[in-house]
Amino acid sequence: MKQSLSPRPLHGLRVIEMGQLLAGPFAGCILGYFGAEVIKIEPPIGGDPIRGWRVVEDGTSLWWHSLGRNKKSVTVNLKEQQGREIVKQLINGADVVIENFRPGTMEKWGLGPEVFKSSNPQLVYARISGFGQTGPYAHKPGYASVTEGMSGFRYVNGHPEQAPVRPNLSIGDSIAGLHTALGITMALLERQNSGSGQVVDVALYEAMFNLMEAVVPEYDGAGVIREPSGSTVTGIVPTNTYRCRDKKYVVIGGNGDSIFKRLMLAAGHPEMAENPAMATNTGRVAHEVDIDAALAAWCVRHPSQWIIDTLEAVRVPVGPIYNVADMMADPHFQARGLFEQVEINGKPLKIPAIIPRLSKTPGQTDWPGPSLGSHTDEVLSQLGLSADDIAKLHSEQII
Repeated sequence: MKQSLSPRPLHGLRVIEMGQLLAGPFAGCILGYFGAEVIKIEPPIGGDPIRGWRVVEDGTSLWWHSLGRNKKSVTVNLKEQQGREIVKQLINGADVVIENFRPGTMEKWGLGPEVFKSSNPQLVYARISGFGQTGPYAHKPGYASVTEGMSGFRYVNGHPEQAPVRPNLSIGDSIAGLHTALGITMALLERQNSGSGQVVDVALYEAMFNLMEAVVPEYDGAGVIREPSGSTVTGIVPTNTYRCRDKKYVVIGGNGDSIFKRLMLAAGHPEMAENPAMATNTGRVAHEVDIDAALAAWCVRHPSQWIIDTLEAVRVPVGPIYNVADMMADPHFQARGLFEQVEINGKPLKIPAIIPRLSKTPGQTDWPGPSLGSHTDEVLSQLGLSADDIAKLHSEQII
């Protein structure tokens, strides 16, 4: 692994990551990448279910090696009081807690934020759930798929008169994880002034709601409901995806006034390039069907790379639709360091780097997702437990 020249920005912070699957662990992954010590609490049997999800090799999900990077895996049975006491001790020595259980679960275990107000007043306590810690829906289970729908995000995706489309990703979880990492860093900055921590309350549906651009003011101010529009964007023309002769797709963004002229001249339509009725975006929106038809007919006659080369030559924003094989073969992705290599059982594995890119204190992968419980003894010994104490906890299945 590459080594940072300076301590990373979160160096010295201890984070206790509780919960499982994606939103909380992704937030913890970001913090660990930028230098925090992240202690992941997992059940002794099975651990985080992500360890067994999707593509599995040698008994472990390939995804886990990325999502679990830079974390210390500590197994604790939270169903046992003694296990909960161990976690309580760990939280009392931490700067940050991340939990994504259903609201009320941590309180039921005696580990809610109020418990630590006096024993660890500087604690930043981040809570992730489907619908937040308050309100009439707080008790509902919050899977990303459901919350994406209620946030309004799914409604605008897809084609008119068809079922809304979801990206083939758990985007609600990832976006919530990003918001959680942002909320934690803001709370830590505020702590430098006040000396005390606070609760960061992130709801999956609200994280997705945060992406909805002008949807609310357009409805409240003009009564307009943003509808799905296929591969276009409502009110901006032309910006669309077009199929080429080689059956590959290109994305063309020609919605600037001067860009539109250059685009239509390159596409062999000077009559559109010079048409006063299409000189501004408002006029192009009115003629969207004709413009898209002309561009679609042009693209389908030529290979995708020819279209890209032609438009790049006249400074029109254009690009291909990449799959992961395309990304990994692309020299720009490589030059920007977007793939980091780890070693799993003696075999190399590429995992994605994490942005943002910091010039002085960049993040890095120190180790891939660890085996279940591999740091339990190390971390518990720091609590003052002897080797005999730890062995006894193992035998009693507390850890």
